[in-house]
Amino acid sequence: MRKTNLILIGMPGAGKSTVGVLLAKRLGVSFIDTDILMQTGEGCYLQETIAEHGIDGFRRIEARYLLSVPPDCGVVATGGSAVYSRKAMTHLKSLGPAVYLKIGLEALKKRLGNLDKRGVLRMPGQTIDMIYEERRALYGAYADIIVSTVGVTPDQVVTAVLRQL
Repeated sequence: MRKTNLILIGMPGAGKSTVGVLLAKRLGVSFIDTDILMQTGEGCYLQETIAEHGIDGFRRIEARYLLSVPPDCGVVATGGSAVYSRKAMTHLKSLGPAVYLKIGLEALKKRLGNLDKRGVLRMPGQTIDMIYEERRALYGAYADIIVSTVGVTPDQVVTAVLRQL
């Protein structure tokens, strides 16, 4: 089977980590979750990094980790806010196609629960509806492949991604 890197983008809760592990197994490549990379490197949860460094500080720290993703990365599940860094996305897209795992707003609300506990980057007072609208355009702009995660299993998402490679 042909080895390839894939960069997964999309909202928190869209299934990037779950689908990423399955894709890596099917492709026989490594898997990197940049949220875990960042939590491990910083020694704290994402929500703690947001609280300590603020939104701009979090974005700078996240971009640093995204820019450190190596050329032989395999499958990369990015944090939902990765698309805010043009420089990081340019780097990631140089490694392989960006796959946007698209989720509907209602399904997203059911999956996410408490945004603060989840470590979702947002401005004060910004609702999930507002974040969804803002990011949807960014995901679409960076996407090379778009696959819906609504009403399908993670295995079905993997199959849909592999069909589009």
